[in-house]
Amino acid sequence: MSSTFSDRILGEVSKVVIGQKEMLEGILIGLLTGGHVLLEGVPGLAKTLTISSISKAISLGFQRIQFTPDLLPSDLIGTMIFNQKTGDFTARKGPIFTNIVLADEINRAPAKVQSALLEAMAERQVTIGETTYILETPFLVLATQNPLEQEGTYPLPEAQMDRFMFKLLVTYPSKSEEMKILENMSREQAPSISTVVSKEELLEARSAVNRVYIDEKVKRYIVELVMATRSPSEHGLGRLTHLISLGGSPRATINLTRAALAHAFLRGKDFTTIDNVKAIAKDVLRHRIILTYEAEAEGVTVDEVISEILGEIEIA
Repeated sequence: MSSTFSDRILGEVSKVVIGQKEMLEGILIGLLTGGHVLLEGVPGLAKTLTISSISKAISLGFQRIQFTPDLLPSDLIGTMIFNQKTGDFTARKGPIFTNIVLADEINRAPAKVQSALLEAMAERQVTIGETTYILETPFLVLATQNPLEQEGTYPLPEAQMDRFMFKLLVTYPSKSEEMKILENMSREQAPSISTVVSKEELLEARSAVNRVYIDEKVKRYIVELVMATRSPSEHGLGRLTHLISLGGSPRATINLTRAALAHAFLRGKDFTTIDNVKAIAKDVLRHRIILTYEAEAEGVTVDEVISEILGEIEIA
């Protein structure tokens, strides 16, 4: 099931999206696990196109919300409207009531909007007035942010960053991929995306992911990785002590496990290996590890720190 599931989606989306395999796989893992995904990359790298194309290929509801400094919580979740005929207030639901929400330039919205989104991400529910509404299943927030532009942005708080399963770094296409993009864009009409997977099939695939076996040895390896981000000196990584200010939370451990299960599923395996964990470790950990000012002064990146941890921690 795994190969046909992913092949159908990737085959359809590749009609309009060239390359970006890591971003596509990361979004698929998010869909298979219910984990929210943060995409970081400069404008023009097909982030919005990829997300909208996947939602069409899987027959899911999709809403794009452009986050701006003047955005209000009601613009996101909805508000109460007074009905003059009945004299009652009724709820007008906002665009967050869908399956996939694209929060474009998420770091441009103020704290109140971030708080409203956090409730939806964490609890899969939204409160309008005095009533709480359960969001649809599946529900996934895919957020984008520009790493270069700082003016007029509000850095996401650690609590909200921790709600994202992945932080994916979206890079430029290769020369051959750019040539294919040019050929596609030279056509008068872009290829259309057809629905190739139903919502029911996605939910079945989620159940299949939960049935993927994970050995106790792999679980111990995941725990050791996360613990090493908190207390590196206890894991033979004393050099990192002055570089890491904050390590991964227990949610990092959970998300590493869930993502590794989905990674194995997408490769047609019914068991999880250490290699599956290593393949997604950076995407799960890079936004959860906070470096010190000393690390920034030395030009050390989060990915370099994670690579050193991966190289030191051995299978128990």
